[in-house]
Amino acid sequence: MFATRVFAAARSALSARNVARGTTAAVAAAASASAFAIGMGAHPAPSLCKAAAPGAVDWYKLRDDLLELLESETATNPGVDGASNGGGGAIAPMMVRLAWHCAGTYDVKSGTGGSDGATMRFKPESEHGGNAGLQHARALLEPVKRAHPNVSYADLYVYAGVLAVEACGGPTVGFRPGRSDALKATPPEQDKRFTPDGRLPGADAGDHGKEKTAQHIRDIFYRMGFNDQEIVALSGAHALGRCHTDRSGYWGPWTRAETTLSNEYFREMLENTWTVKKAHKGKPWTGPLQFEDPTGELMMLPSDLALVWDARFKPHVEKYAADEALFFKDFAQAFKKLLELGVDFK
Repeated sequence: MFATRVFAAARSALSARNVARGTTAAVAAAASASAFAIGMGAHPAPSLCKAAAPGAVDWYKLRDDLLELLESETATNPGVDGASNGGGGAIAPMMVRLAWHCAGTYDVKSGTGGSDGATMRFKPESEHGGNAGLQHARALLEPVKRAHPNVSYADLYVYAGVLAVEACGGPTVGFRPGRSDALKATPPEQDKRFTPDGRLPGADAGDHGKEKTAQHIRDIFYRMGFNDQEIVALSGAHALGRCHTDRSGYWGPWTRAETTLSNEYFREMLENTWTVKKAHKGKPWTGPLQFEDPTGELMMLPSDLALVWDARFKPHVEKYAADEALFFKDFAQAFKKLLELGVDFK
């Protein structure tokens, strides 16, 4: 199997490419950019750094506080299959998922949904099936929100996901602030930021990864304005984290480096052998249909393998499996696009 890169190594590599904070040239360049990144490898524009001004967000301090949380050895992702799986960066994949799911409700035709509003804070969206477990991510961010009351929840959730990508060794994803918060749960017909259940991708359309599942994936992502290449790039986020039986019903990680974003997800799909999971820890598997590798330690969902079984998706999987730099470039662009869908930046 491929060499496992742990969180600390990814973090060290990330630190090596950071830009020294405070240089005039870097700040000026960021100020002139129309859509600037304020992740670990880039600077906030001066207009966003007025920490002393009332009502301003201190983006440098916010970044530092979020990174401290992402690297915390005590912050955990509780209730995972009857145990605790956290610390040392294990919450970072959950933050990527939080940002993804906040934005992934967008509909390009109606202009509804998206990350604006932080609508997942309210029922019924907080209880939508695709958001199971994300209450833990939101709870972990509450102390950060209290320390930075002027940042909107919507910007906070997205920025945490952007930094989590970098903290896991992934690319710098451009971030633009300016999202607002909904004040209360509101019917979708009265506030276009709220959406009904069913807008997030499902793991199986009933044919276990064949034509119906591939079409379901396209229906979900085309609705947001993505093409096949962008769909596959965004799916690469499954290099991070794992499925949990107490949330989705599925079990296991996609790769052996759960806290490192890499192209290993694509390599595993192509180079490993995947069969239907029949047993789990010595007992018959009673969860939904999923696939496992010969060791039983790694898993793939039907919607994952649909990417290699579909003739139009597969070439993109092959390109990313062969070229991690290309995957990082395309993922950063597609993820930024996703996080900005439906946001009316002022």
